[in-house]
Amino acid sequence: MNDGVTIDFKIHFTRGQCGTRVMHAGECARPAEMPKGRVPRISKLMALAIRFEELVRSGEVADFADIAELGHVTRARVSQIVNLLNLAPDIQEAILFLPRVAGERETVSEREVRTIAAEADWGKQRETWRALIGSIEGGRTR
Repeated sequence: MNDGVTIDFKIHFTRGQCGTRVMHAGECARPAEMPKGRVPRISKLMALAIRFEELVRSGEVADFADIAELGHVTRARVSQIVNLLNLAPDIQEAILFLPRVAGERETVSEREVRTIAAEADWGKQRETWRALIGSIEGGRTR
């Protein structure tokens, strides 16, 4: 017998373990839209330097020479990357959160940042960093 009651709601299916279909109530979640562009190379290297330090401190690897061997790169290259840790903490943070790169050209080059990291005085590093960022925002060309 039909009493005239209708229940209307949306469902969607996903794949569960071993390929089984799982039913979920509600609309299918839309994947978040990926931001345009790519993460700057120097941001990736900064994150890598932090990870390298973490691996050595935790004892997962003995030293940076082991990282070089495991990564099939020279010790000098690992040193270049790890030396980014000599930057002032606020500069490290700024590098990690640089805006995405839309074209082929990087806004901040690794060479420029390595030059800043070579300076031991954080105050001088900050001055040089501000000058570099100011020249980029001012429309510097390479």
